[in-house]
Amino acid sequence: MKPNLNPDSNRREFLGTLAAGAAALGLAAIPAPLHLNATPASPAGEAAELEAWFDKINGKQRMVFDATHPHEIFPFAWPKVFLMTNEKTGTPESECNAMVVLRHSAIAYAFEDRLWKDYKFGEVFEATNPLTKAPALRNPFWQPKPGDFKIPGVGNVEIGINELMEAGVMFCVCEMAMTVFSNKVATNTNGDPIAIKNDWVSGILPGIKSVPSGVWALGRAQSRGCGYCFTG
Repeated sequence: MKPNLNPDSNRREFLGTLAAGAAALGLAAIPAPLHLNATPASPAGEAAELEAWFDKINGKQRMVFDATHPHEIFPFAWPKVFLMTNEKTGTPESECNAMVVLRHSAIAYAFEDRLWKDYKFGEVFEATNPLTKAPALRNPFWQPKPGDFKIPGVGNVEIGINELMEAGVMFCVCEMAMTVFSNKVATNTNGDPIAIKNDWVSGILPGIKSVPSGVWALGRAQSRGCGYCFTG
C-alpha cells in the first residue's frame, strides 16, 4: 500500500502527538508503538558522545542552519554561501563551523537512496528533484553529478551533502521526527513501526549524526556560539 502523508497534515499530527505527550507530563501517554530508540543505548554514554560531537564547533565563525522542510536547494545552498562569503572576507573554511539540522519533514535528506525508493520519500515528504521538479526517486543531494546545481549570478555550486561534508559542514538528523514519521508510515501501510524505524536508522547516510531532537540540536549548537539561520 502506498504511504499517504501530506506535509500540512503531517505538521498537525506531529504537533498533536507531541502536545498529547506534554499534556500528560511525559511520554507515558504516547501510544506503545512510538518508540524513541530503535535500539537500546547507554543514556550516559550516548549523551557524552553527542556532547563531544558538538564540541567540534570551535571555529572563528559559526552558524547552525535549521532545515524543517524540503525547500528547493536552500537547506544546502545557505551553508555553502556562508562558507564562500566568509572565505571572501578573510575567514577560510577551516576556521568556520556550519551545521545543518535536518528535522521535521527535512529528515528525508538524511537517508540513502534505497529508502527513498522503498518508502517513496519523494511523495511522502513532498521532496522534489530540483532538476525535474517531480517527486524525487533518490536523495538528490547525496553524491550529485557535477553541475547539477547552480546559483544565479554565481554559477555551479557544490552543495551535495557529501561535498559540504568535505568542506567541514556538520549534519545531524532528528530522532523524534524519525520516530513520528516512521510510525505514521507504519500505520498507513500496516507495517511494523519498530522494524520500519530500525530500517530508517540503518539507512542514515555516513557522517550524519542522529540526535534526540532537532530542537535539542539547535540549542546545543547555539550554546556553542552558533548564529541561527532558518532555511525553510
